[in-house]
Amino acid sequence: GEVERSNRAVAMVDQMKEEGFGDCSNFAECEAVCPKGISISAIAEMRRDYMKALVS
Repeated sequence: GEVERSNRAVAMVDQMKEEGFGDCSNFAECEAVCPKGISISAIAEMRRDYMKALVS
């Protein structure tokens, strides 16, 4: 839910770093080859949530 949004974004980025993936750019190359079909807009939203969580 909305209450957990910041914590969830931080946890997702931390897990991606630990597993060595997820360093997507904003040029959508990752979207074209994503095995899960995650859209660039979803990636951008997660990045915005992550940045907001870091400053709050």
